[in-house]
Amino acid sequence: MPSPILIIDCDPQVQQLLALNLRQAGHQPLCALDAESALLMMETAAPALLLLEWDLPGQSGLSLLRRLRAQPRTEDLPVIMLTARAAEADKIMALESGADDYITKPFSPRETLARMHAVLRRQAHAALHAGAPDGAMAGKDALQLATLRLDAAAQRVVAGGRQLSLGRVEFRLLHFLMRHPERVYSRAQLLDLVWGADACLDERTVDTHVGRLRSALQPSGYHDHIETVRGSGYRFTARVAAVA
Repeated sequence: MPSPILIIDCDPQVQQLLALNLRQAGHQPLCALDAESALLMMETAAPALLLLEWDLPGQSGLSLLRRLRAQPRTEDLPVIMLTARAAEADKIMALESGADDYITKPFSPRETLARMHAVLRRQAHAALHAGAPDGAMAGKDALQLATLRLDAAAQRVVAGGRQLSLGRVEFRLLHFLMRHPERVYSRAQLLDLVWGADACLDERTVDTHVGRLRSALQPSGYHDHIETVRGSGYRFTARVAAVA
């Protein structure tokens, strides 16, 4: 069955171009002109991925993205921002808000399909290995440092007796680093090993998610365990003394 892909863009020409290329690639394109129409459509349809313009009439694409990430039913739904906004600050804001990738207009339909397929493969890989005893997400069912405990099977992180709220990427990043303590990984290595070899993302994406992970860990004092090694990358240190 073709994968339904929801295009949310107020430009009919962009919709037509994307829909044509999606059909040729074996997908089922769905189209919405604004955020409210997209939300109504998603009540009856279950898209595999969203192609989302930032500048929409009414509610912005960025606002819709944040709304989706705040709801359990759509928090893991793959979203690619496909927008005319090309400023670095906009790209960072979108990635920090939960976008899986960011493509600027004018765009190449072939590149867009390739990056879309990469996101879908990463999503399928994460779903396949979540909780699997020998999978990339699981390794060991539980990893622990003092009162910081990551349960891969339950997809839960607890620190100091309190459950932490982590995004799916931050969870994978922490899981990987805790499985390989004291080893330094470059940004390129982390993109390959955590996001997957198909990732078409800028290395600064790693910095964004490391920052979000540290923010989530900060109240428990474990943020200091994610160390920056200048000129090299990041590592997770198992020094318990760093915990407040």
